[in-house]
Amino acid sequence: MSGEVQQARQAMGARLRELRRDAGFTGRALAQSAGWHPAKVSRLEYGKQAPSETDLGTWCRLCGVTEQTADLVATLRNIEAAYLEWKQQLRTGLRRKQKASFPLYEQAQVICAYEPALIPGLLQTAAYAHAIMGPYIELLQIPDDRAEAVPARMERQRLLYDGGRRFRFVVEESALRTLVGHRDVMLGQLDRILAVMSLHNISVGIVPSLRDRAIWPAEGFLIFGESTVQVETVSAQLTITQPREITLYAETFRRLQQSAVFGVPARELIAAAGADLRAI
Repeated sequence: MSGEVQQARQAMGARLRELRRDAGFTGRALAQSAGWHPAKVSRLEYGKQAPSETDLGTWCRLCGVTEQTADLVATLRNIEAAYLEWKQQLRTGLRRKQKASFPLYEQAQVICAYEPALIPGLLQTAAYAHAIMGPYIELLQIPDDRAEAVPARMERQRLLYDGGRRFRFVVEESALRTLVGHRDVMLGQLDRILAVMSLHNISVGIVPSLRDRAIWPAEGFLIFGESTVQVETVSAQLTITQPREITLYAETFRRLQQSAVFGVPARELIAAAGADLRAI
């Protein structure tokens, strides 16, 4: 079991412990009322054992909080399903992953993307995407199928020109100045962002490096409507469907937007990064 899954189990256990204490139960008393072995409550609360959906229903009923059952069940399902090990998901290369995520993009009417260090995939040029994939292929020791994976990533970008969808991007200024590939690749990428910013259904905000902020930089994430959040880490992909967590990411994105500049000031930051790059 990955460390992320264990941490998520422990977080759920802490939540169950709070419910028990708020209801005035000792661990032994709750176990007795539920007809469980006395040690089961402790194992669940410290993440040493995964609860079943029935366990959660019993816990909430005894603690008088049946309205929280659905939320806890959603969290439980998310824990075991959300973390997909990169090695397993990418064992045949990157193309499969690009194709697998496409339905999420097609189903969402509003897509929000935040990136602290790189340009979001929906805004990438083919050359930039090709350069990004190389080091990850080497790190994860998977087949180099960039000839198929890059076109699959580019295929998603046709959705940008579907006027029925809205796209909101927030990118840290550092992403504009993280050199990916050689200089011409990066200059082409900056020009691509400037071109996309002119589309009426797309907003691109840049968070200046030297600016007061409403919230600190976070991990990169994608929000698909109100149903799903995706977060990519070095070792795994996290897919979040729990409503409470989606709300948290949505609020984080809103505060990142507050920290960003748009329109002319954003274009000036992109142009300045390009000018500095040409001077190298």
